[in-house]
Amino acid sequence: MRISSKARMNRMFRNGRCLDVAVDHGVFNEPSFMSGLEDIGSVVDQLIAAGPDAIQMNYGQADLLQGRPERDKPALVMRIDVGNPYNDRRHRVMWSHLQNVEEPIIGALEMDAAAIVVNLLMLPDEPELTRHCIDNIARARAACSKYGMPLMIEPLVMLPNDVRGGYQVDGDADKIVTLVRQAAELGADIIKADPTEDPEDFHRVVEAARCPVLVRGGGKEDLKTVFEKSAALMAQGALGMVYGRNVYQHDRPSRIVKALMAMIHDDVSGAAAWEIYQGEIHQDG
Repeated sequence: MRISSKARMNRMFRNGRCLDVAVDHGVFNEPSFMSGLEDIGSVVDQLIAAGPDAIQMNYGQADLLQGRPERDKPALVMRIDVGNPYNDRRHRVMWSHLQNVEEPIIGALEMDAAAIVVNLLMLPDEPELTRHCIDNIARARAACSKYGMPLMIEPLVMLPNDVRGGYQVDGDADKIVTLVRQAAELGADIIKADPTEDPEDFHRVVEAARCPVLVRGGGKEDLKTVFEKSAALMAQGALGMVYGRNVYQHDRPSRIVKALMAMIHDDVSGAAAWEIYQGEIHQDG
């Protein structure tokens, strides 16, 4: 990795670990993602005050973070792709494209991002979607190498959900490990990976990556469960988390950030993180 890439990564990784709070969901045009993000400016203000290591955003909202004067604000991680696989129904044509085809990372450079993120999606019977993602990654990798920008790849194995429609995470360890390995082979500097169905298998994901692995949060869950699962994944070698809906769709997101930061940087247990969250609620009255 080039020194310039490492210097940028150091902005989002403190002592080798990172909590990246994702609020980039609006670009995917999925109404269920918008709950809690209606006032994006207020959300970003709350997160800056809470102090995660990084906030994940799109170009069109990044000024809400990078326009702030604080020197110690969270690092910016910028998403540079957009697609339709997150919608609640399966589309006739599934696609994923770069937001800027000609100069994929120009917006990230303009906004002084610490890293960029792009999807590697594998959906049943949708090989063309995966091809789109690989093309996106190839273009992004070339630009990242030229300008010293770290590349985070998000390999997601998804499956149809016949009840709700749309796609849900496939927690099969073999599938996740294989796609993570592909992401590593394509040049990932950081990997944002789904948890395996059995957290005890997650060490295989870490071994396949050969670069820092951050756990993807996915859909909103019971907070106590989130903390317990997160602690188990950290014990398997994850170096942090990229959580969105499990932060911004809960009450008091700043308290969740404090609990997760204690887990990531102070090695507290899931139970202790829950107590931190509960204690902060009680202090708030």
